Amino acid sequence: MGADLEQLLALCRQAGALLQARGLMCAFAESCTGGLIGHAMTEIPGSSAYFAGSAVPYSYPAKVRVLGVNSDTLARYGAVSAETAAEMAQGACRLYAADVAVSVTGIAGPGGALPAKPVGTTFFHLSAVDGVERGDHVVWDQDRSGNKRLSAEFALKLLIEYLDGRAAQA
Repeated sequence: MGADLEQLLALCRQAGALLQARGLMCAFAESCTGGLIGHAMTEIPGSSAYFAGSAVPYSYPAKVRVLGVNSDTLARYGAVSAETAAEMAQGACRLYAADVAVSVTGIAGPGGALPAKPVGTTFFHLSAVDGVERGDHVVWDQDRSGNKRLSAEFALKLLIEYLDGRAAQA
């Protein structure tokens, strides 16, 4: 995973530079990535200046207790849904008192697929205190490790796009 980790670290450095330049603190809510984003962020010396933390609530009860995801949302849409991803990101913003948070929830595989949600189905959401809410959805075509890595990269790119957009609005 050497080259893959280096690519992930490059995205973390890019996000970190943008966060520091804007004086912002970020957080993540990770389900299918299992803390991969938080791990990569903390590989960067000094990241505590812009990275508050990453929650890894894997089970339904943990999503409810840690991030405040509504149990009705989980019952109606499931953990792998746009609705749950939105509540996870909003919860991470609150939990860490962050300016912006990104969530990721999906089916890394090889099991867990549903008729409407094949392996690789992943939902992302960015929530910011300035009112920006943005969701996204992809279906990866990799093994478990590949799906996790691609999801971590995508979440970081979502954060970078938001931060670049803030610069354009300033």
